[in-house]
Amino acid sequence: MENQIKKGVSRRQFLGTATLGVAGVAMFSSLSAFKLNAAETNLKLGFIGMGQQAMFLLNGFLQIPGVQVVAGCDVYGVKRKRFEKRVKAFYDKAGKPSKIKTYEKFEELLARTDINAVVIAVPDHSHARIAVAACKAGKDIYLEKPMTFTIKEGQELRRVIRESKCIFGLGSQQRSDPNFQHAVKLVQSGALGKIEKVNAYVGAPPKPYDLPEEKIPADLNWDLWLGSLPMPIHYNAQLDPPITIEPEQNEQFWGGWRWYKEMGGGFTTDWGAHMFDIAQWGLGMDRNGPVEASPIGDGTEFMQFKYANGTIMTSEPFDEAKTKGVKFIGKTGWIEVSRQHFKASDDKFLPQVKASGDTGPYETKIPHQINFVEAVRQRKDPAVPVEIGHSSCTVCNLGNIACELKRTVKWNPKTETFIDDKDGAATKLMHYQYRKGYSLL
Repeated sequence: MENQIKKGVSRRQFLGTATLGVAGVAMFSSLSAFKLNAAETNLKLGFIGMGQQAMFLLNGFLQIPGVQVVAGCDVYGVKRKRFEKRVKAFYDKAGKPSKIKTYEKFEELLARTDINAVVIAVPDHSHARIAVAACKAGKDIYLEKPMTFTIKEGQELRRVIRESKCIFGLGSQQRSDPNFQHAVKLVQSGALGKIEKVNAYVGAPPKPYDLPEEKIPADLNWDLWLGSLPMPIHYNAQLDPPITIEPEQNEQFWGGWRWYKEMGGGFTTDWGAHMFDIAQWGLGMDRNGPVEASPIGDGTEFMQFKYANGTIMTSEPFDEAKTKGVKFIGKTGWIEVSRQHFKASDDKFLPQVKASGDTGPYETKIPHQINFVEAVRQRKDPAVPVEIGHSSCTVCNLGNIACELKRTVKWNPKTETFIDDKDGAATKLMHYQYRKGYSLL
């Protein structure tokens, strides 16, 4: 597994997180174009999950006019305390009254009739179950990527969202990034000619859980953290990184659950939900997908996907730095795009104007969150609705299923079923049996 698994946040990221977490939250340039009227009735927001990613999202949502954060939920007591402290500090400095309440169980938060929408930023295996419950409670939803842990969960969540008519947005924030938007526009306009290959590098698939057992913190409800997972999984601090309030010490690394197949999808889903997503968008494959997925080692050096028109997408590095990004290779040119750079075979393909914005962590840039709030106000789909979130997540899961089976799998993206799956092994991996007491619907 790559060295980024245990890599701590950079000094710049850590300082940015700490600074934005207290009352002195900076206003980003993106707010200057924000059209919502702060005098409108407040959108009351609750957070489910209060880890590192949730803190980034909190920093953004707090700044949006007309949005009021009123509640939060987490199974880890110390993270509930941090949430209360940060929200209170923000509103105190702004001179606004606030009443923040936190919960251990998300059902209690969803039972509140004054909450309009929820931000869900929990480990992937709980995404679908909590989002379905939120729909049934009449809440609009901003859900972190990848959309679901399994393909079957994605199919069911998509159905429930459309039946309930709730507004659903996915945290695939690269779709609101001008550089990625420019790249997709070039591809779809035919500027690069017919796309023959895409290198969407994301990293390695998940591995079996191998961390040593450690003592569970007294204020962490480990049973609730495990949720629907059927197998016994022992606690290790890397799964839910500890923090302290006094003195303030935030997470030093991302939650390690994502690297292990029992709880997450490895880099395939962690970064694939971003980079495969951009590739799908560029190729015009939103709400669609590949017809084949091949694992590493089945005649291929890298995870590979084949589309019906013959285009090949691989999770292959396109530079020596192994940058997480996308390279579109067409008959008449190529472009590379990542969060850090934009390169092209010809200068005419480069963005004309450099994207403006702050220098803080990528997750703190908030146009994507603004887009969600506007969608809620206007009762329309945001930039990444449920169908797109599901199709991009399905690509990630197909790659992991192929790697688990160690063979190429054939897929019908219209019927969302496997082809020639004679032993049923691939179909079986579309979902898993929840442990007793838990259900999706």
